[in-house]
Amino acid sequence: MNGASEQVNTQAGQSPPGFRFKAKTRGLIPRGLTLAAVIIIVLMLAVILTNVILEGIGTISWGFLTRPPENGMQEGGIFPAIFGTVALVFLMIIAVLPVGVMTAVYLHEYTRPDSLITRLIRVAINNLAGVPSIVFGLFGLGFFVGFIGGGIDSMFYDGGRPVWHQPAIIWASLTLSLLTLPVVIVSTEEALRAIPRELKEASYALGATKLQTIRRIIIPQALPGIFTGAILAVSRGAGEVAPIMFTGAAYYLAQLPDKLTDQFMVLGYHVYVLATQSPDIEATKPILYGTVLVLLGLTFLLNSVAIVIRSKIRTGRVNA
Repeated sequence: MNGASEQVNTQAGQSPPGFRFKAKTRGLIPRGLTLAAVIIIVLMLAVILTNVILEGIGTISWGFLTRPPENGMQEGGIFPAIFGTVALVFLMIIAVLPVGVMTAVYLHEYTRPDSLITRLIRVAINNLAGVPSIVFGLFGLGFFVGFIGGGIDSMFYDGGRPVWHQPAIIWASLTLSLLTLPVVIVSTEEALRAIPRELKEASYALGATKLQTIRRIIIPQALPGIFTGAILAVSRGAGEVAPIMFTGAAYYLAQLPDKLTDQFMVLGYHVYVLATQSPDIEATKPILYGTVLVLLGLTFLLNSVAIVIRSKIRTGRVNA
């Protein structure tokens, strides 16, 4: 009878109860594994943040945020490092966003997906994304500082003290822009793919040229995705140390950088110095954790600003 009823249910388009139970069981396993992975990641992040907050919150004060390091970095504050980090990130974004957006627009609008040049560019982008950050630092030292900086000095300055042919904040920001360039390109391309084709066809039907369509339709529609790339670039670049160790970051500076050719202090490198170069690590441990907490808070603040701008753009578009 059971076999006959299962055959009748199958013929009627209904799955047998045993089959439905096995299907539900197979669905529970991947969901359970995914949930377990998410819980592990959240717990690890909570443990790290809790440790940093508990160890560093007692160090945070107005003087710590506004004073320079003192007494061999065992006292004082970290204001030069905060200023240098913010300046570095802004210069990096100014350098990487136009290049990344133009590259993504060229790949999406002006090339065929199966063309040789498109494949070569995508291979280059993928390889660039996989290069270790220390290699970017060595490249920045040889290309930006040595080749470009040395060339500028030889053309416009007659020997003497180097002006551009030295580590500087401009070379560090350009090195970081190369590091984060694949992130901006990929996120912008994803935003371009999400734009409805009907919008572009309507623009062409109204007599707009391709360049006008890109400027007035495609780029405005892709702005939230472009800001997503900027957010990811800030998150990646704000904490990088290896690329800027050779190209501009300084161990200690009493003054703030006021020219593009000046060196600068940065929070990530300051954390490295406090953790490895201090003569008394235990004495600098509170400052170390306080610096890490400030770096996390500054990165969160910069990302929040970009997220708010992106949300404003999306809200304005919906209301329009």
